[in-house]
Amino acid sequence: MTPTVSQSSASEPARMTLQEKGALLVLCGAIFLEGLDIAMLNVALPHIRVDLGLSTTTLSAVVSSYVIGYAGFMLLGGRICDLYGRRRVFLIALGVFVVLSGLGGLATEGWMLLAARFITGMSAAFMTPAGLSLITTNFPEGPRRNKAVLIYAGAASAGYSLGLVVGGVLTAISWRWVFFAPAIMAALILLLAVKLIADAHRPEARRKFDLIGALVLTSAMLFAAIGIARLENPQEYQTALVACVVSAALWVIFVLIERRTNEPLIRLGILRSGSLVRANLSMLLFGGSFFGFQFVVTLYLQELLGWTPLQTGLAVIVVSIDAILAPTLTPVLVNRFGNVRIIVVGLALAALAYALFLRLGLDWTYAAMFPTMLVLGVGFALAYGPLTIVATNGVVENEQGLASSLVNTSFQFGAGLGLSAVGALAVLGLGGDGGVEARLEALRMAMLVPVAAAAVAAFVMMTTRRERAGAISEQATALSSN
Repeated sequence: MTPTVSQSSASEPARMTLQEKGALLVLCGAIFLEGLDIAMLNVALPHIRVDLGLSTTTLSAVVSSYVIGYAGFMLLGGRICDLYGRRRVFLIALGVFVVLSGLGGLATEGWMLLAARFITGMSAAFMTPAGLSLITTNFPEGPRRNKAVLIYAGAASAGYSLGLVVGGVLTAISWRWVFFAPAIMAALILLLAVKLIADAHRPEARRKFDLIGALVLTSAMLFAAIGIARLENPQEYQTALVACVVSAALWVIFVLIERRTNEPLIRLGILRSGSLVRANLSMLLFGGSFFGFQFVVTLYLQELLGWTPLQTGLAVIVVSIDAILAPTLTPVLVNRFGNVRIIVVGLALAALAYALFLRLGLDWTYAAMFPTMLVLGVGFALAYGPLTIVATNGVVENEQGLASSLVNTSFQFGAGLGLSAVGALAVLGLGGDGGVEARLEALRMAMLVPVAAAAVAAFVMMTTRRERAGAISEQATALSSN
């Protein structure tokens, strides 16, 4: 499933039409909002912990509950997009997001916050695959689609990085605004979407979908995250083992359901594509490494160094360089060297960035952290967009919703697992000592998760077949234009 240029690409206009630009603007706004929503919460975590009296485990669950709800229902969301129409699903999901995203700001107990985040993640699970599949179905496979996907990926990564700065500003007012602000932004995007989004794809005539499969899949992901999180406490190893066994059993049940149902959530035949599987596995590991790193950085800067939320956001703002590089430098490099090579370099740079952060200390200045932030921004720009391209190219039109939801599910489920693993190691590393030095050593131990995950992701992509050459100069001309 390597991206190639179709024979018709020569007759395609090199530049996007005005209507395409308007639609892309709205879709990029939605994915930027999704990244912003998650990142703003990360920087507010220490304040939420103090205000609501949450443990480290519950604190990481505040983030992972969103991504588990997101990942668990995204495949169902992608399937419903194919059945009922991408535009319709996108608008409805965005409307639900407007209503639900602000509920977290009203929470007075930990469980209320967890429930609000889980439900908000469910609404995003329908919005995100609808948005990406609107791009992949409205832009023909080839140069213009690659350009649109890379711009879209740049908007997503900009949300993840700039959200830390915005979250710092809002947290300085009140941490509750990191929940209220996305609701306001979503309402504005919804108004524009009604006018600018079109969907030329006709929904399938069938109106059935695999709800049982979706619930089993979500449960499998949830138990996996619980099992990893419980490893932090030696007294709960038995609970962790039971949770992992239940998760494994549910994965087996899910596969059996998908093989026997007439309307599977995932057509298992799509997984015969080695490049698709490797791209999704790498995206899972990449998501886990990135979110785990953000969690460690937030606790380190605010709880150990005493930085404010705004200072924390500004410290990582350089990571947002990927928003500039993704639509400008990355297309040129992809056309010169191919998606796979660029992905491997990007993932290797991410692993290097995380490894540099293993030296964190109580006397660190920003100059010591800067190389990590810069290298990570470049690595994100090189890895995220091309991974999305590899995971969606070569898929038939009526399964673009499925392919889009698969790659997003991988990223978000990886984020949930990464957060659980980092949280577990951060607590396990304390060894019963709550002193500053012990907490610092615990965070160093937790940083091993991002390093290992990014390194394994790079190795996985190195096993991908070399992409076919050909029509590179044509792609370069089209992608570099506009």
